[in-house]
Parts: sequence; structure tokens; C-alpha cells
Amino acid sequence: MRYPFLAAIAAVVLLPVPAAIAHQTAAHAPGPARPELSIPRSPTYDYDPPALGSYALPPIKPAADGRVLDETGAERSLHALLHGKVSVVAFIYTRCADICPQAQMLLHELHGIASEDAGLRDELQLITISFDPEHDTPDVMAMNADAYRDPGKSAAWRFLTTSGQAALRPILAAYDQPIGPKTDLDDPMGPLAHQLRVFLIDGEAKVRNIYSVGFLDARLVLTDVRTILAEPRTGNGA
Repeated sequence: MRYPFLAAIAAVVLLPVPAAIAHQTAAHAPGPARPELSIPRSPTYDYDPPALGSYALPPIKPAADGRVLDETGAERSLHALLHGKVSVVAFIYTRCADICPQAQMLLHELHGIASEDAGLRDELQLITISFDPEHDTPDVMAMNADAYRDPGKSAAWRFLTTSGQAALRPILAAYDQPIGPKTDLDDPMGPLAHQLRVFLIDGEAKVRNIYSVGFLDARLVLTDVRTILAEPRTGNGA
């Protein structure tokens, strides 16, 4: 994470999903073009997001390509999906009852805000990618989409998987997303151990930020999105 003034927050203790996502204390005064600022501060995210224009997000590295399957089972190029829009990308698996739901709830919150914000609706997309292809088939990802994506909201949210480990491994390696089986495969929290990494990728398929558990704050993520969208366009994307 690249906000020195927020470094102390990175050691946040994991909370149940509703507590980690809900913002329960006094609200900010919302700006007319910043609906996310109407989200109150909370014990988990007890800070103000940085002001727009006060910082830059230089590219970290190119976002890797790969072959993925969408909810219909159609094979797609990940690069083709990423180009042209700012993307928030979360790697999860649907059998996870631990930290993956927190990432999904962040994207759910972003989905609602972006759908109601003309400045974001056509510029931002959300992408959920499973790293459990044996279980998370396109049909399972479609059911996951039904569980999290509000059909009344118009912002783009894609739910992707892969055809198997051969397609998945190079994607995980390129995004430095480690996973592995737990000793107890019957663990009620899910059979896979992993770190939670959510990526902010610009319209030229460059990684601009990487969020960990302590930074899954819609106010912060959308401030970063707006920072990228405010940059001069090159003609090849955001």
C-alpha cells in the first residue's frame, strides 16, 4: 500500500464482514460529485481519504494477461477486458468464508456507488476472479454474481474463472497472488490459504495500487479511481 500516513492502519484485526464493511460513525459532508464521502468513518476506517489532486499514483507494473472464462463459459483475454476502463480486480474463491467476502462486499459497495454516479458508471469496472477453477466453474461464478451483483445497478461487474490450473498458475504468478491448500481441507473457513490482494488497474492495463485487508475502504479506493480518471488521456485508455 502506498499511503505512508495510513501505514499504521495496515495492522487492522480482521472483523466479521458486516463490521468491516459497515461505516457506523459520524458522516462526512458529501461533495456533489463525491457520493462516497457520505459514507461515515468507522472504527476500522477511522481516517479521512486524501484530497483529490493531492497525490499521484504512478504505475507499479504492467497488469498481466491470461485466458479467463466469463459467467457464460466464453473464453476471454484478460487484457482485452482490462483495456479502456479503470478496473478494481479481486482474486477470491467462493468456498472462502474468511477474507474473500470482505473483498466481495467492497466491490458490492463500489458497484452501488458507481451505478449512481455518472462520472464513474461508464469509466469503472469491477472484476472478481476465482483461483479455485475446479470448484468455481462459470455456473458457480454466475451464482456468485447473483448473490453479490445488484441487477438494478448498471455499473460493470464481471465474474471470471479459468479453465483449470494450467491457465490459472501463470496469472497468479504474474499478480503475485500466493495460494495453497490448508492442512485441514475441511476447515469451515475454506480449504485454501491465501493473502487478500485487490488491484487497481488503469485503462492501459497498468497496476496503479494494491490493497490489503486494512485498506478495503470504498472512500479510499474511489479517491484513487478518481485520481486516475483526472489524469490527461493518452488516447489508449484511462
